[in-house]
Amino acid sequence: MTARHELTRALSTADPPPRVADLVGAEAPTLPLRDLPPPPRRRSWVFRLVAGALLMVVLVVGSTAVRVWQVARVDDRQPVDAVIVLGAAQYDGEPSSIFAYRLRHAEALYEEGLAPRIVTTGGNRAGDAHTEAEAGRRYLIERGVPAEDVIAVAEGSDTLGSLQAVAARAGQDGWSSALVVSDPWHSLRARTMARDSGLDAWTSPTRSGPVVQTRETQARYIVRETGAFLYYLLTHASVDTESTGLG
Repeated sequence: MTARHELTRALSTADPPPRVADLVGAEAPTLPLRDLPPPPRRRSWVFRLVAGALLMVVLVVGSTAVRVWQVARVDDRQPVDAVIVLGAAQYDGEPSSIFAYRLRHAEALYEEGLAPRIVTTGGNRAGDAHTEAEAGRRYLIERGVPAEDVIAVAEGSDTLGSLQAVAARAGQDGWSSALVVSDPWHSLRARTMARDSGLDAWTSPTRSGPVVQTRETQARYIVRETGAFLYYLLTHASVDTESTGLG
């Protein structure tokens, strides 16, 4: 038998190749559902949701920081019933440098004739023999402000508590409008809390002192006040920052 005959015989006895119709009708192999990758559409939807939420947070925080900065630059001094000085640390009855700058600014507003009284605020902390309000009142009297024109409201361990106590005293004494004196970066939150407590409040921030000396310090306080203000809007509670009296 020749080689040609051998090749012909081998081809005739081989299995025929599969037809296209057989392949089309065959079932494709299946994988368990748990082994399949998540649908692309679902992953895209989740990504967009997360990105949108992050963008919203950035916009809210950024716009709040800008608002803190804007209000810090405004001095709304005008005739009112009282100048309210927010308390800060005191040491054995002597106001800290931050507190002293606030008190001097309030004294200047009083001497300008914008209010007939100054209200000092702030309670005492554990171990203190004096309250911030008492220390502030004594400081102003020693500087020549008539004692009858300085009212100490020695209640509250933070800004909100102090302003609520002042609002209650204002209701008893029959006055309602006030200029709130604090550091610039604290102005937006202090004004909001004062108004929420029932006072017709504006702010006249200090322009000197340790809190406004350097750009780094200013940036740090803006960041902190942005967080504290958002916290107040969400919880209507005050953040305790007792080291500076910005609680």
